[in-house]
Amino acid sequence: MAGKRDYYEVLGVEKAASQDDIKKAYRKLAKKFHPDMNPSNKAEAEEMFKEVSEAYEILADPQKRQKYDQYGHAGINDAFGGGGFQWQDFTHQQDISDIFGDFAGGSIFDIFFGGGGRRSHHSTGPARGSDLRYDIQITLREAAKGVVKILDIPHSAACAECSGTGAEKGTSPKQCPTCSGSGQVKQVQRRGYSQFISIGACPACGGAGQTIDKPCKKCGGQGAVKKTSRIEVNIPAGADMGTRLRLRGEGDAGRRGGPPGDLYVVIHVQDDPVFRRQDAHLLTEIDIDFVQAALGDEVTLETIDGKASIKIPPGTQPGTVFRLRGKGMPVMGGRGNGDLHVKVNLAVPTKLNAEQKRVLREFTEAGHGKTDASGGRFAKRKK
Repeated sequence: MAGKRDYYEVLGVEKAASQDDIKKAYRKLAKKFHPDMNPSNKAEAEEMFKEVSEAYEILADPQKRQKYDQYGHAGINDAFGGGGFQWQDFTHQQDISDIFGDFAGGSIFDIFFGGGGRRSHHSTGPARGSDLRYDIQITLREAAKGVVKILDIPHSAACAECSGTGAEKGTSPKQCPTCSGSGQVKQVQRRGYSQFISIGACPACGGAGQTIDKPCKKCGGQGAVKKTSRIEVNIPAGADMGTRLRLRGEGDAGRRGGPPGDLYVVIHVQDDPVFRRQDAHLLTEIDIDFVQAALGDEVTLETIDGKASIKIPPGTQPGTVFRLRGKGMPVMGGRGNGDLHVKVNLAVPTKLNAEQKRVLREFTEAGHGKTDASGGRFAKRKK
């Protein structure tokens, strides 16, 4: 068997590899080299695909693997009666079927070696309608208390004239003669020892498995019509940016008698001029003057649900942050409220009358050479 690569090298595994390691390596390479996954280089991909499949067929069978380990490729000739490996001998069709069942949305093809394999099945029964998304903006105050919004949602609904069948009243859909009701047609291609069957939707019925001789005039045979529904949405207190609300059955109509899809309402919370939000907590800022900061005071401030008071201790420094427990946003699900964090800014007057200036100068003069409450020294005023 000159020219054949070592099977372990083909799969990229060590000779001591377990059966699980061999299967994992094969699954990865079979997906990578399948011709239908390499439309720009099918011929080369097919050869690689056949090579990794042949290696797996030998190494996945303990008896064949033992012979290969002892005698190499020559032992494989004996194992197959002197004729070497043939595609008809491939016994792990379930593995190959599992591999291509992993692709999202299902596979449009199945693989048959020597006529075996697994066929895909196209559903021609009731199909669920599509889900819809609606984005809505609310204010932070609305998010804090919860709000009811009325939405006008365009969607498809089952046609009342034909009850969603798509056929004129008094008639009904018939089985498609092209696909015999399966909704699928297949094309067979042979490449060497391999037989590939591509399965796709029937062009006559579009995959529905049935045809309509007399389409409903109201819906044109679609079984659904466009309409706009007015829907009331309860947005709960505590809703945050990106919160999704699911309204069951408010999406597009199902097909062939299937249930409708759902409507997802996605919340966007607008920025607020007073508060900034961090999860359930709120941040705000207040300005106090020099006297309030030095002597202390009790000030009133705005919270998300009304007024509240806060005590400013004597000697409060600019940038100090006070916390008001439970004065933040409600947590969705009724688990209490976050906190309100209040940052204190010092408001420096820009216009002073003569008396105010005199008093401040006297204050500054009185502070020369003395320390403040925090241990720092007042800067000397330049004369």
